Amino acid sequence: MKRRWAVLLLTFSALSGTIAQAKPKLAYALDSEKSALQIHVYKEGLFKAFGHDHLISANKISGRVMFNQETLEDSSVDFTVQANSLSVIDPGESEKDRRQVQNTMAGKDVLDEERFPEIRFTSTHVEHVKKTDGGWEVTLEGLLMLHGVEKPISMPLHVSVKDGELRAEGETSLLQTDFGITPIKVAGASVRVKNKVRVRFNLAAEK
Repeated sequence: MKRRWAVLLLTFSALSGTIAQAKPKLAYALDSEKSALQIHVYKEGLFKAFGHDHLISANKISGRVMFNQETLEDSSVDFTVQANSLSVIDPGESEKDRRQVQNTMAGKDVLDEERFPEIRFTSTHVEHVKKTDGGWEVTLEGLLMLHGVEKPISMPLHVSVKDGELRAEGETSLLQTDFGITPIKVAGASVRVKNKVRVRFNLAAEK
């Protein structure tokens, strides 16, 4: 009996030491001012030379990162973009053209901001973790809710932590039709935007 109690005490002590040494997940809040999310929309069609590509930027991003530096696979991310914060940048175009594209993007044919005011991403797991000199290369899998449709997406990321600030940089591609959005066509479909859009992001978060 004494031997059994001794084994139990040793086991408990070992577990207690492991728990004490384990680093808990740290919570980081996304900083909208320091974060950047851009969407690149490209043209195609017979007369694509008469159209132009579009650059769209998000201004209101909020969310949280639960970060486990020892085991990144246990980390998680969730963030929300306000649809009405997406702004058409389109360098080199006139203000009139930018405003027209902005109205089209916000309207029922594309984002339909009134019905779907938020774009949300929730991670499901982290994989392909690789340590680098400046941080980690990972693949973040999750669910994106856009235009009222939720679909799984995959995002390759470079993650780094410095002076209490966490950064995640990367890009991914989306098909508009996957989320119930029909790519815009003009001039009898001789100029249209591509179904695939590219999303680039540089997210900053602080404890």
